[in-house]
Amino acid sequence: MEDIVFGSTLIVVVLAALLLIVVARFIPIGLWVTAFASGVRLSFVNLFGMRFRRVDPRAIVLPLIAATKAGLHLSVNLLEGHYLAGGDVNRVVTALISADKANIELGFQQAAAIDLAGRDVKEAVETSVNPKVINTPRVAAMAKDGIQLIAIARVTVRANINRLVGGAGVETILARVGEGIVSTIGSSPSHKSVLENPDIISKAVLNKGLDAGTAYEILSIDIADVDVGKNIGAELQTDQAEADKQIAQAKAEERRAMAVAVEQENRAKVEEMRARVVEAEAEVPLAMAEAFRSGNLGIMDYARYRNLQSDTEMREAIAKPENGDGQRKE
Repeated sequence: MEDIVFGSTLIVVVLAALLLIVVARFIPIGLWVTAFASGVRLSFVNLFGMRFRRVDPRAIVLPLIAATKAGLHLSVNLLEGHYLAGGDVNRVVTALISADKANIELGFQQAAAIDLAGRDVKEAVETSVNPKVINTPRVAAMAKDGIQLIAIARVTVRANINRLVGGAGVETILARVGEGIVSTIGSSPSHKSVLENPDIISKAVLNKGLDAGTAYEILSIDIADVDVGKNIGAELQTDQAEADKQIAQAKAEERRAMAVAVEQENRAKVEEMRARVVEAEAEVPLAMAEAFRSGNLGIMDYARYRNLQSDTEMREAIAKPENGDGQRKE
């Protein structure tokens, strides 16, 4: 009988030890005690269920304790749901606490949406409280007088909580500010007017409402530096003059080539005509011989032809001008 009682007691002890091991393994007793001491009421069932839902209890309980101590009332289910969705529970709770202390309206659903959208909701709240300054890269633009100016601006922005989801980021702000600087300098009649009053750039750019559709609100735009660059107008005029010169030279070369071609063509025509004349002159004796044989040309006719030919050569010789030594030119 004693053996049976001892055996039963041993079994109970073993089962109790196993149960204690299971409870210690799946239920973080120390975390439950910390939550209970902080005024957060959690059941063992909740903590046990987190293990099966593959939720880290510390990632839920510790932010919940911080929120409760800060006076925020958040439920475990909301935090678990955000954790399972891939969000950062601690960052969201920290942002909610910061927004509450700064009297900024920010609900859990909105903060969770901002976090899941990939934006740092904690940094957004900090930027809403303490605006940040972003520097634009060197922006080069040319005034109407052809002088290039290079400007650097400092843009003070504040996060717009309501536009963080779906709003454009800092890159869009910088691109719009750069475009506004180029437009303002380009519309200035002289670079000197910009150097004398650089605030005309900031005023013109700020009045364009460049923060529309972005996640930020532009508070101010300050021109940090304006440097004089190249004389773009003079360089363009020089390049244009060189281009015009090359075009004129090309056209002149084209006209010269055409003139040479025409001259060569005329020479070819003259040579062809001379060849035809020589050919025709070569046929004259043959024609005269044929005329003699056929009786169409007599001796007297041939004598008159020779006299006429001699008179013609004499007249041509008389008509030729004399050269410097008193002789006729050939």
